[in-house]
Amino acid sequence: MSYTKFVAALFRANTVNVKNIHMSPRRCRATVASTKSQGEKDQQECIVVEAVPAEVINQTTHVTNTQLNKIHIDFDNTEEAYKSKGNIELLRSLLVFKLCTIDVLVEKNKELMVLSKKLFGQWMFEKLMKMTFYGQFVAGEDHNSIKPLIQKNQAFGVGAVLDYSVEEDLTQEEAEKKEMDSCVSEAEKESPDSDHREKKYKAHRQFGDRRGGVISARTYFYADESKCDKQMETFINCIKASGGASADGFSAIKLTALGRPQFLLQFSEVLVKWRRFFNFLAAQQGKSEMMVLEQKLELGQLKESLIKLGVGTKDDIEKWFTGKKLGLPGTIDLLDWNGLINDKTKISNLLMVPNLEVGQLEPLLNKFTEEEESQMKRMLQRMDVLAKHAMENGVRLMVDAEQTYFQPAISRLTLEMQRKFNRDKPIIFNTYQCYLKEAYGNVIVDVEVSRREGWYFGAKLVRGAYMYQERDRAKEIGYEDPINPDYEATNRMYHKCLEYLLEEIKHSRKPNIMVATHNEDTVKFTLEKMNAMGLSPTENKVYFGQLLGMCDQISFPLGQAGFPVYKYVPYGPVNEVIPYLSRRAQENRGFMKGSQRERSLLWKELKRRLLGGQIFYTPVY
Repeated sequence: MSYTKFVAALFRANTVNVKNIHMSPRRCRATVASTKSQGEKDQQECIVVEAVPAEVINQTTHVTNTQLNKIHIDFDNTEEAYKSKGNIELLRSLLVFKLCTIDVLVEKNKELMVLSKKLFGQWMFEKLMKMTFYGQFVAGEDHNSIKPLIQKNQAFGVGAVLDYSVEEDLTQEEAEKKEMDSCVSEAEKESPDSDHREKKYKAHRQFGDRRGGVISARTYFYADESKCDKQMETFINCIKASGGASADGFSAIKLTALGRPQFLLQFSEVLVKWRRFFNFLAAQQGKSEMMVLEQKLELGQLKESLIKLGVGTKDDIEKWFTGKKLGLPGTIDLLDWNGLINDKTKISNLLMVPNLEVGQLEPLLNKFTEEEESQMKRMLQRMDVLAKHAMENGVRLMVDAEQTYFQPAISRLTLEMQRKFNRDKPIIFNTYQCYLKEAYGNVIVDVEVSRREGWYFGAKLVRGAYMYQERDRAKEIGYEDPINPDYEATNRMYHKCLEYLLEEIKHSRKPNIMVATHNEDTVKFTLEKMNAMGLSPTENKVYFGQLLGMCDQISFPLGQAGFPVYKYVPYGPVNEVIPYLSRRAQENRGFMKGSQRERSLLWKELKRRLLGGQIFYTPVY
């Protein structure tokens, strides 16, 4: 295979990890969201909704001619909020949320669970857990035992995102060893200082335990390829269970569960370096100050630059561009590079990077073993298998976001799946972490790719799960902090991305987004914008998502009002989901200390029922 084909495989990578991007008015329909303050720091309160029925919009009808009734919000209607819950369930929620505010219980929760198991025995321990934390946050032990809860939630308008929540309970030392073994290549082990790696994209033992500072996301550690196959089978079972439980379910996956993270680290670094190379080429043509999606590089000058850099001969470069469909004849922009990939390129040859100091390309690492090459391929194959199963079972697949040193590769690989599987409807959803400074730039570039190529954009918006770890790592290792400076900046970023996507839905009716949040202000913001833009909940373009056992007073009223709402539904054996329950306890400590609203609403509804003679209230569905 020619050297230029190796290069060609990289240029498509330029669409990832774009920072501080703006679009021109003709490209961007809504690039500026409201900068209004979102209130006090992350109270994460939830809402109760009372909606006026909205007119169903035919997707072939112009929305500008459709008049929708406004959606009215009632934050205090506890009867609607908790009609799916019996009194025992309300009492359990109050007990669990109260326990989550006691620091010593939360900080020592694992030790206390181990002690309880020894004191009471396995059977009684499981009973106690199912009456408290397990019953609050976990749906059941297996696919069959979770069906009653899923069916009940569906009866009240709330769907499910199934998530098998079994985790390894590793010590810190075990986690660090697994991480270093799986993130360091053979070439690095032999000659640790001879490569061209950047500090951010290398494994560091002090941050080898990726669970550190993370309470709202599950962490996978690589052991071997057979374990990755088993985790793929687990995801397949989730997909099948979701397809069997409902006609419009979701399933969530993490790419670090599907292969050796070494590839994600290395590919992320390549993507970032090639993005810089695009900036370099734009600067050569005097276009560095232009908005990135308006940087149209003159093809003739570009070819000359590539020849001078030693990318290939004049004939090679001419063949490379021959027959390529460009957005504007005679020029090439960031997104035109998408068509320059050669799918048959060896994966290790994707890991070539430009060295601008010497003016030529060089490998990120000196060599790859055949096994490393094979491991990279198998990760991509597993992704493809899961996407095919999702399509066959009528399930949408959400790819969770992870740390920033993995995320460029994760986003890029997810976009490749979207290209392949989102041709007729959104099957694959990428996740955008809005606490990142570059979140908005990533969103608008990926949306523009979907516009040009004609596929359905699917996104989940979250604030992010790795803030403390990311900040500590950046400071300790010595690179720019990727996180927004404060919570208000993250709120603004979230709302800016959200408003942009809602505008895109308004105009094209193609994107689908999940607003994954427990924050009351963000839900209010979404509903207000939907009202203003004439977006009906019955179009099923805008979804809401929360965790099982948290913020029921937002999920269920929205579902009953016709909004597509989903709970992340964890399941697994009691003993094996203890790490998950430990994180939920820690997350709810901050959640409950920051806001008394959920507990006050629970008490209000319980008192209303008792005073009304509904001592033995049972949900009817």
